[in-house]
Amino acid sequence: MESKLLEGRAREVCPACGWIHYEQLKVGAGVVIEKNGALLLLQRAHEPWRGSWNLPAGYAEVDEAPAQAAERETFEETGLQVKTSELLGAYYFDNDPRGNGVLLVYACVVVEGDLRGSDESQNMRYFTSNEILENIAGGGHMKAVADWKRGKFGMSK
Repeated sequence: MESKLLEGRAREVCPACGWIHYEQLKVGAGVVIEKNGALLLLQRAHEPWRGSWNLPAGYAEVDEAPAQAAERETFEETGLQVKTSELLGAYYFDNDPRGNGVLLVYACVVVEGDLRGSDESQNMRYFTSNEILENIAGGGHMKAVADWKRGKFGMSK
């Protein structure tokens, strides 16, 4: 691979076949889970943003749709099996050291399961809009939680 200036950007190009490597945004997917008008947040156990709070969410695998990723990640992180429905918001982020991306946030219904922790979370709890702390993770979570607090999603607050 060699670096070439193409389309106004430095891109890696294979000199043998001309294949061009285009860097792409990461796709994260998460859910809004409410209980009695309070929002479920998880306290991160790992960097980046260790100790801060975020929605149940994670990155989509290359072979799964974002809604499927949101369902999978929610189960892995909380023990709750959910079914996603409408897309509530899309949040561009450029503050994650692992790369820039878009967080897609879905409404969901809890199908089954009991809330349990995972190695990815130090703690988890439901917050009312008045209780939510300032310590919200980046990667689009700050914007999504702020929209929830403002009632943008039109859910049961």
